[in-house]
Amino acid sequence: MRDLLESGAITSRQVIALTAIRTCYSAAKPSEIVASEWGKYFTQDATDGGEGKESDRLFRHIVNSGHTSTLESISYTFAIEGISRACLAQLTRHRVGFSFSVQSQRYVRFGSGDKTSGFDYVVPDTVKTSRFTRERYESAMQTLQETYDMLREFGVPAEDARMVLPNAAATNLTMTANLRALLDFYGKRRKGRGAQWEIAELAERLREEVTRVDPWTAPYFDAV
Repeated sequence: MRDLLESGAITSRQVIALTAIRTCYSAAKPSEIVASEWGKYFTQDATDGGEGKESDRLFRHIVNSGHTSTLESISYTFAIEGISRACLAQLTRHRVGFSFSVQSQRYVRFGSGDKTSGFDYVVPDTVKTSRFTRERYESAMQTLQETYDMLREFGVPAEDARMVLPNAAATNLTMTANLRALLDFYGKRRKGRGAQWEIAELAERLREEVTRVDPWTAPYFDAV
């Protein structure tokens, strides 16, 4: 099995998934499952006529049967940069199975003279379609920056001056989510489901990153 892991033929998260799933159905102890069953699941072709190995057949069965609590044992951590506070508000509505560490507007100063050189902001494509709307939008952002700077110069604490920062203000966060939660999130926020463009785009980027490191998960994102 070590050779399979080192070659990338299987990933550690597949091993975790196998252990979690088979714990429910095997007489073996969790610590014994991989050693006793890895050959069957990771070297034999799928017996359901589908693609991949017997492990892929098992994962398909679990997802199709709705026993997805076993996928909570698999988690991913993402560095998310430059999304708007409006997008953040939508993202953090997904609470079960998610953990967030968000850049603070209280402790990080966003004045023009601070390390940040002022706040960054997101511009929707619908605003960019017209020179007039783009200029008005950017003028509003500049006014808010000047107001923030003025408040800070007059001694207003950053935690209070931040009240003038807009929904468009960009933020950064580190997010950890388990696979079951990510599949639920993607099913609700993927493109074509009525979600706002920014969080729909984020959903697609998260899917791309997960399936890049774990290609075996792709069919489950496609199915939700």
